[in-house]
Parts: sequence; structure tokens; C-alpha cells
Amino acid sequence: MVVENTIRQKQMNGDNHQIDNHRIDNHRRGDIQDIEDTHRSADTHRGGFGEFGGDGSGLIDRAFRERIVLVGMVRSDGNATATDASLDELSLLVDTAGADAVERVCQRRPAPDPATFVGAGKAREIRAIAEAVDCDTVVFDDELSPAQQFNLEKILGRTALDRTAVILDIFAQNARTPEGKAQVELAQLRYLLPRLRGAGNRLSQQAGGIGTRGPGETQLEVDRRRLQRRIHKLEGDLRRIAGHRRTQSKARRRTRNHCAAIVGYTNAGKSSLLNRLTAADATVEDRLFATVDPTTRRLGLPGGETVYLTDTVGFVRKLPHHLVEAFKTTLDVVRDADLLVHVVDGAGPDPEAAIAAVRSVLTAINADHIAELMVFNKSDLGSGASRLTQRFEGSVAVSASTGDGVAELLGVIGDRLRRTTDEVELVVPWDRGDVLAGVHREGQMLASEATEQGMRVRARLDRSSMGALRPYLVNNSQAPSSDNSDKNDNDEQ
Repeated sequence: MVVENTIRQKQMNGDNHQIDNHRIDNHRRGDIQDIEDTHRSADTHRGGFGEFGGDGSGLIDRAFRERIVLVGMVRSDGNATATDASLDELSLLVDTAGADAVERVCQRRPAPDPATFVGAGKAREIRAIAEAVDCDTVVFDDELSPAQQFNLEKILGRTALDRTAVILDIFAQNARTPEGKAQVELAQLRYLLPRLRGAGNRLSQQAGGIGTRGPGETQLEVDRRRLQRRIHKLEGDLRRIAGHRRTQSKARRRTRNHCAAIVGYTNAGKSSLLNRLTAADATVEDRLFATVDPTTRRLGLPGGETVYLTDTVGFVRKLPHHLVEAFKTTLDVVRDADLLVHVVDGAGPDPEAAIAAVRSVLTAINADHIAELMVFNKSDLGSGASRLTQRFEGSVAVSASTGDGVAELLGVIGDRLRRTTDEVELVVPWDRGDVLAGVHREGQMLASEATEQGMRVRARLDRSSMGALRPYLVNNSQAPSSDNSDKNDNDEQ
């Protein structure tokens, strides 16, 4: 802290001495944190929050909020308005991570520079701006390659981060469950691995004994191997968790209950809607990525059916592929769902862009074929939600805060899930009341009539239920044979 105050005092007094070689050592815990400390460039200014420069494992806990300069780029095929909107969102991400955006720089060029992303001249200009506003870190709106990040830090004299690093830091703050922490750590290590670099005597070779003398290994190689070993362990842990999830999914399927997943842009109100529908206790905060870990609750529908409703992690534009890969086990619940409840902030500045961003992620995880129900939230904050429902057929406007439109939403969810079932007609003998109770329990009863043979009913049932009720179907051809079902499944695979 004394060193930091001295630096700030020198800058306030107009002292132009360069502090390129200054570096504040952050005390870390754990092997991976030690690796990062070892390879952080010696000529950075200070900062780089979370796993990328702050204390702790991705949690921001410092005596001051870092000052950040944001950098965006308008390409020849883009427009300045979209870039400004992306920088606005990056500013919110930085604020959520625990820092303050004090300045922004926007550059127009046909393509990023391979060496420094913005070009050497622009990088020197950004350094002058950073020194003028006394910023700690420069954050770029696009992903930087390891070489670009290394070169920029040499020119800027301070930490250079990209949008991916900021999002990873936020996820590290909000992960609560062992699964969530493992997923975030895996994404961070995959991001860090290609960015390992050595400097000076840190590349000295390891001493050995008999049989180990010779060229040996550099410290960089040792560190890279330690990271890879940790990555393999995390991948194994997540594979085991994925197996547990598949077992849970099979158990839910045996209950004949449908599964629905709440998806949407970050801070659209997904957790608030889950709490409103199921009286859950999911964390609700007015900030980006407040929820990382999935929450599943049982929801009773007006027709008497029960559905498992899961709140999932929010999506965002330019979502890092490291996160998509690491969160595959969590996103399995989206791929296995019978219905996607797509929650959109109806009062947001650009709902269409948010919808496009969410659908692009759904395509990336092979979940774009699942039935989708558009729900425009925050109808109490203006007329935007109601206007959007007129543009998107079959959508619903709700307010998770006040409860307006929730009753209609429950009815629509039930209707959409029933479309995944088939309408059949059965005659159940009078002495098989257990079968009739099973029809009520596993399907939707549409009509019933007493006959001499038994109770004649018309109901909606899924295929697994119809297989057990084949002897009571009025027309046996209504029930798919197990052979055909297996053949269809194999064809789909």
C-alpha cells in the first residue's frame, strides 16, 4: 500500500519517471496462483484484477478500485453504434468485476494488427491516455492472442486484459458450488496456459542429481506441465459430475415429468422468474452474471402436471469459448430440456441483439432444435415488453417482480409441453382402476365416457406411457412399437 501511494503521489506531482520496471508482488495461495505470479510481466504498471493480478483466487478484495481504460475497435464491416453498445456492456462487466472504467478509446481499422491488435502507434497513444488518467489496467473489448497481450503490456507499461479475462473473473467471484468452481477454474487455466511466459533468471534450468544433469527443463516447461496436470484433474472431476447428472436426468425421466430450462441474456430476470414461479431462494441481484450455478425446482402447472424447471447461467455477447467448453456439464440441462423458456429483458436497450446472442450460444451447444417459448420480462418498467409480444407470435409478457402475467405464462408452458405428447383414446376395464389412475398421473385427461366395456377416455400421453398402455388403446396403431422407436432413435443419432 505504501508503494502504491508513493506511485500515485509521484504522478500527482508531475514526476515523469517511468515506472515500467515497477511491479507490486501479490501474495497468492496455491500452485496455480504461484505460476501466474512467476510469469506476470515484470514491466507492468499494476492491477489486472482477480486471477489476473488481484489477491485471492479470482475474488476481488483490495483497498482500492482499479481504474480501467476500455478499448474497442470498429471494423470495416461493422458500425460505430454496435461498438459503443458493446463498450457500454464491457463497462458494466468491469463494474461488476469491482473496477471503474474512467476512459474509453475507439479505433477504426479494417482488421486487427497481428502484433498489437491496435497497431504500435495507437498502443503508444493509449499509453499516454492511461498515464494521463492514472489507470491501472487497459481492457480490450475483443479477445487478445497471447502474443498481442504480451506486446501490449510491454508498450503500455501496465496490465492488458481482454473481455474474456473480465468475464472469467466475474464467474470466479460468483461460483458457489464445487461444480461451478471447478468449471470456472478449468476455463481460467485453459485461458492461462498459452499465456505462460518466462523472464530472465526464471527460465533457469532445474538442478538435479545423478541421471538428471544436462539441459534439463526450463521453469516454463515445469509450470506448463503443472497446469496441464491440474486441467486433466478438473476434466476428470467434471466428467464424474456429468455422470451424476445423467443419472439424475434418468431418474427424472422415469417420473414422466417434463423438464424446462430457463435461458436468456444475463440480468434478464431469470432467477427472479424462477423464484416467482416456484418460491425458490435463488440469488437475485441487479448485476451481470449474479447466477452461475444452476438451480432446479419442481413446478406444478394448472393442468395438474409437474415439470422440473431449471435456472441456468446467463449468456452474453462474445461469450468466451473457454466458458462454453468448461460449462458443458451444466449446459447439458439445456440440451436435455423439453422446452426452453427464453427470458428477455423487455425494458432493455436492445432486446433483439440479446435474443440473437442467446440463440447463437444455443446453436453452439446444439440446443437450437428444442422448442422455445419467448418470455418478455419487466413489463412493469414500460411498454417495451407488450410491444415485443406483438412481434413474436406466441410470446408472453410478464413481470417477475410484481407477478403480472405469471398465470398466463403457466398456462402457455403447459400448452407447449402438451404439444410434445400424442392424443390417444383408450378403453380401461372397470376392474383396472390402477390403469385409469396412471393415465391421470402421467398424462392429461381430455374427455371420459362410461361404457359397458369400461371407461372410455381421451388423453394426451408421451410415447413411453403409451407403450405400457398398448392393450387398452382403441387403435393399437396409435402406439409406436419399441422397434420403431429404437430405429428412429438410431436414425437421429
